[in-house]
Amino acid sequence: MTTTSALFYLFSAVLLFAGARVITARSTVYAALYLVLAFGNAAALWLLLRAEFLAVALVLVYVGAVMVLFLFVVMMLDFNTDRLREGFWKHLPLAGLVGAVIALEMAFVLIRGFDVRSAPAMADAAVKVGNTKLLGVAIYTQYLYPLQVAAVLLLVAIIAAISLTLRRRKDSRYIDPADQVKVRKADRLRIVPMQPVVEPPPVPPAAAAPAPAAGSAAPGGAKA
Repeated sequence: MTTTSALFYLFSAVLLFAGARVITARSTVYAALYLVLAFGNAAALWLLLRAEFLAVALVLVYVGAVMVLFLFVVMMLDFNTDRLREGFWKHLPLAGLVGAVIALEMAFVLIRGFDVRSAPAMADAAVKVGNTKLLGVAIYTQYLYPLQVAAVLLLVAIIAAISLTLRRRKDSRYIDPADQVKVRKADRLRIVPMQPVVEPPPVPPAAAAPAPAAGSAAPGGAKA
């Protein structure tokens, strides 16, 4: 077994383990981290296949942007995983069967469509250019129209997502910048006329003197 084959089996085993843990992890944060691990091993497999551009794009786009965003969203929303996992083991056999059928279909299509043995050999000049430049030339010449269609679809999706977040809510408080610009001095300051002299507060009446006790001498007189 060569070094490339050993690395392929190693990265593939870690990728399968990480993919299984994405589904079976009890915490959504751990599931997102295992998905990052799966993307990293998939990028390593792309490197073994000499597809450097796809490997770097997978790390930068998915691991560096999309998965970080997912991780922050999961940590902020604090999902109730116990409620989401209700009925997981009950539906696991059916889900496994559907997954196996999809995997067999993908293998059947990929094996018939990507037969490496019948692929034509690349010219020496194309090998010297590099995969990234050849991919760019193919995208912007042969696949320019599908690229523009995909760009328009992504633009429509971005506009739709922004429009959904701009819904007016009655329970939210916010300040309209246009109203702030239109404000006048009279709206900010109001002068209220008041008396120049403030009257002192009323003095409370003095407390009544306590009554003399029995047997005590009355003022100015004899003993009672």
